[in-house]
Amino acid sequence: MTGDAADRELVPRAASDRTDLAAFLERARRVDDSGVLRAQQRPDGGVGLWIRTGFDILATRSVFGTVSPSDVICDVGAMAASLSGEGPVSLGFALPGAWQGALPPADGFTHLDDVPARELVALARSGADVARTDSGALGMASSLLDQTVIEVSAHGPDASGEVAKVSMRAVFSLTAMGFVRDAAGREISETSPLADIAADEPIRVRVSSSWVRVDARFGSVYQRRAVLNLGVV
Repeated sequence: MTGDAADRELVPRAASDRTDLAAFLERARRVDDSGVLRAQQRPDGGVGLWIRTGFDILATRSVFGTVSPSDVICDVGAMAASLSGEGPVSLGFALPGAWQGALPPADGFTHLDDVPARELVALARSGADVARTDSGALGMASSLLDQTVIEVSAHGPDASGEVAKVSMRAVFSLTAMGFVRDAAGREISETSPLADIAADEPIRVRVSSSWVRVDARFGSVYQRRAVLNLGVV
């Protein structure tokens, strides 16, 4: 994860991937002021993009392309500036030690159930209303962020008995990153009618031994099952 800036680049496969990368970087700067992103080359030709949100949740999406080195810590500001041109996207200079801890595994997750996207967006709005009323000088209260707002379990004769507890942190992160869109593919704003979101648009909840994974159509967030300390692996 080291090297000169000239040796560190991401090459989007198509113009649409460049656009998706730009959108991810813009939202990353909204929710995380560290300016750090981690990119990993995937076997399927995608590049996984990861950030730590300000809610102590990991957020990720992928674009098609190549990244060098294959697992690299990036400077979000340098990437955003480089996107204004064409060709490879600069990842900036090496940032040793800027990312502590391993990423969640690519597999080993059990799908429990789906939650309607409308329901999740409604929860995010209710939580935001409470936060505006109750937040102090230090920001949102931990009691609000740590509150379990969705409990999901598997159904049917083969159900494992697993239960996923999704916190307000994960809900805020998913919506703040723009991973939930309306039926026309537009980003959901605070005033967007919930009816604009397709009634059957799912939010998929999966679990592993260590993580709760919440998948929307345009990205995913990961929450630790036992504790929300992402520095512990």
